[in-house]
Amino acid sequence: MPSLDDVTRPPGRPHRILYGGDWNPEQWPEETWAEDVRLMRRAGVGTVTLGVFSWSRLEPAPGAREFGWLDRLMDLTHDHGIGVVLATPTSSPPPWMGRLHPETLPRDEDGRTEWWGSRQHFSHSSEVYRRHAAAITEDLAARYAGHPALTMWHINNEYCTHDWGDEAARTFRRWLRERHGTLDALNTAWGTDFWGQRYGDWAEVLPPRRAHYLRNPAHVLDFRRYTSDLLLECYRAERDIVRRHTPHLPVTTNLMPFWSGQDGWAWAAEEDVVSVDVYPDPRDPHGGQYNAMIGDLTRSEAGGRPWMVMEQAAGAVNWRGVNHPKPYGLNRLWALQSVAHGADAVCYFQWRQSRQGAEKFHSGMLGHAGERGRVFQETVRVGEDLARLGPRVAGSRVTADIAVLHDWNSWWAGDQEGALSRRVDHAELVRAWHRALFDAHLPASFAHPHHDLTGHRLVLVPHLYLLDDTAIENLTAYVRGGGTLVCGFLTGVADQDDRVRPGGVDARLRALLGIDLLHEWWPLDEGEHVDCGTFRGTLWSEELAPADGAETLAAYRGGDLDGLPAVLRNGRTRYLSTLPEPAALSELLAAAAREAGVRPVLDGLPARVEAVRRGELLFLLHHGRDPVTVPLPGRHRDLLTSAVVEGKLTLERYGVAVLEEHAADVPEEHP
Repeated sequence: MPSLDDVTRPPGRPHRILYGGDWNPEQWPEETWAEDVRLMRRAGVGTVTLGVFSWSRLEPAPGAREFGWLDRLMDLTHDHGIGVVLATPTSSPPPWMGRLHPETLPRDEDGRTEWWGSRQHFSHSSEVYRRHAAAITEDLAARYAGHPALTMWHINNEYCTHDWGDEAARTFRRWLRERHGTLDALNTAWGTDFWGQRYGDWAEVLPPRRAHYLRNPAHVLDFRRYTSDLLLECYRAERDIVRRHTPHLPVTTNLMPFWSGQDGWAWAAEEDVVSVDVYPDPRDPHGGQYNAMIGDLTRSEAGGRPWMVMEQAAGAVNWRGVNHPKPYGLNRLWALQSVAHGADAVCYFQWRQSRQGAEKFHSGMLGHAGERGRVFQETVRVGEDLARLGPRVAGSRVTADIAVLHDWNSWWAGDQEGALSRRVDHAELVRAWHRALFDAHLPASFAHPHHDLTGHRLVLVPHLYLLDDTAIENLTAYVRGGGTLVCGFLTGVADQDDRVRPGGVDARLRALLGIDLLHEWWPLDEGEHVDCGTFRGTLWSEELAPADGAETLAAYRGGDLDGLPAVLRNGRTRYLSTLPEPAALSELLAAAAREAGVRPVLDGLPARVEAVRRGELLFLLHHGRDPVTVPLPGRHRDLLTSAVVEGKLTLERYGVAVLEEHAADVPEEHP
């Protein structure tokens, strides 16, 4: 498998892991630029992203073009052996556009205009915006297509715009016609006879704006699908322009981590390289698990191919209520953890920390403390580590026997105003199940419920409220083919139009899981729990009757559900009608994994030590502050230190080792 940098690596150079970040030199006096590239070389930076927010610089007035400053930057980076990921600047239109063309500005659910002065202030539906975005993209691509510094295209930035205005109403109707065909079909799909909201003319159909009471959830669901698709239209339009000029170069845009606004499966299919921005909270004791989950999801969106960390923070961010820095070693740990989970590029926002603007307190690889600062010293160390690993790691794959199913359509459908419990959060449930695997040292990938699941021994469904017929048939075929399936509560409740299935859960799924009848859902309040014998259940419970032949592995004790199944097994399936507390969920999933023939990467791992195999290499990542000893079978060499270890290995605070098997008769290397 070619590595990510095959298309960006100078001829004759060894494989490498791309290392760098967003560089915004237009914020600084030009004499600073030479100092920047000197320090980039010292840090091992080999790639920078230019131009992300530079539209007003490139086009200071309608139709004007000022490329001279960017010409000099492209030449400067090339002269110093640094490749450029050139961004189209279309996430932040110039102020003149909003002033001259107010229809390009998005409107919120109350009809209020979102003005310029920040970023993402564009309507994805505006023909004027799209025309200007295409024009600046066309000119950028034409000017720099042949420049030797150009290695990749980055379209827009963190697509996240929503629009409920008149421009959106126009394109929403177009999208609905393409999806449903006729108004009668739309009325059927949305169930508009409820509350007498049947539509008689397409002009009556609007985005789901602020309403007096609860909005139609099927209407909202389609609007979320539409928003993802309309933004994807914008991406494809610019992508196709740059591809026409540079068909040999990859194109990407940076997805946000586990964000509800974009269907990540659909977007990833349109990218040459899948990239993501990831910002775990340094104060989160499970931040490493979150980072691992984002890596697993992004790798899976990429079809198992290497992927790209487009943005992360070298230290603190600026948008949390309290923005804590990363303590010494944590930045390195999480950067190398992303590599362990399949990344072939490790980049940051941004290179030099800004002195002005809304993100001046967001860290940079080169912080306000300068090159003597701790953050920059760690930047240098990460660069050294990646340089050592690149020739052995780049292009290799990570595999996993466990698949966690996730679908944005189900997320959108479940997140509705009239839900049984606003405490049920799709993203948090997926993270809880992934954390249970992480704590059990079981690696996982993600999959869409339509994907071929036969390559996985164990499939987990934390929470798929919406399952269409194709997905249900896929799960049924998977189990009949010998796979092991574990489903969480509220799975298979609704069809593709958010229509509740007869019986409250699809009949095919009930038969698969050993459920005879689902009587009632029993959501739990904050702080409330249910006694399940050997563990406590949280968040949810259900009054269900098991089918003949199904086995109750854990039953509710006391209360209205006394004696009814909390965990149900039916052949090769399990159904969890509650959310067990973390340790119990981890043990339940580990038990299912053992029965499916899935084992941890390494036995006997201490708590807070993660083991990941990428290709032939074993990554050991210590997410704790106190030294820990890891038992090792056989003899290994650590690629980061060249030390040979046998029998055991000590990892210091936030320590990392990348091990290859080492025969006894192979001479040792020394740094």
